[in-house]
Amino acid sequence: MRDFQNKTYWIVGASEGLGRALALQLAKVGAQVIISARNEERLLELAEEIGPNSSVLPMDVSDGSSVRKAFSKLPKTLDGFVFLSGVYWHINASSWDVEKAEEMVDVNLVGAMRCLGHLVPKFTSQGFGHIVLTGSIAGYRGLPGSVGYCASKAGLMSLAETLKIDLAKANIDVQLLNPGYIKTRLTDKNPYKKIYVMTPERAAQFSVMHMQSNRFQSSFPRVFSIISKIIKNFPDWLYFKIFS
Repeated sequence: MRDFQNKTYWIVGASEGLGRALALQLAKVGAQVIISARNEERLLELAEEIGPNSSVLPMDVSDGSSVRKAFSKLPKTLDGFVFLSGVYWHINASSWDVEKAEEMVDVNLVGAMRCLGHLVPKFTSQGFGHIVLTGSIAGYRGLPGSVGYCASKAGLMSLAETLKIDLAKANIDVQLLNPGYIKTRLTDKNPYKKIYVMTPERAAQFSVMHMQSNRFQSSFPRVFSIISKIIKNFPDWLYFKIFS
């Protein structure tokens, strides 16, 4: 079981929702957390709540120069990195919103790659590291009204698998979190009926338990993930008939 005591983790996307709750949870189990997001005011509020085990590092994952600047301020040794930044809008392909669709892919997927472009060489050089990416149950298959979002999460999940393979011999552990509905401002934008909605605090507990394990990926809540995996394996003709 992984021990977080006195380990330093960089949590990107920590100002709201699961990222905020996870920062609190990791600090409680002894980790030093460096919290990043665009909203510095929210980060300062969170740092005050966490206490001395935290430090604030504002950053915009959609801006390469902002990522480079933040990376340059990280400590010489870093134990782990958790990517939770994400944006979401309900977009149907028949009413395409170019700017919002591109922003979802840019923040949710390319934002992670901007960070990893600096972090992977750092972890490789120091000889260890822990990378945690946040996919989604929505990344299993394409869903209605999810132009941009499903694609970004499916891409991030595939990226995590590639990193797991490529870094297996470099003493860098890679894990993937696939949450379902979490009660956040992003989820509130979804117009469909939502089932098995988790609080950010409960989702953070699941996340920490997974990070302590040796498993590659964890999808939660469990019942919803099982249903989603069954649907994932539907033959194409049945899947499209139902969801169209």
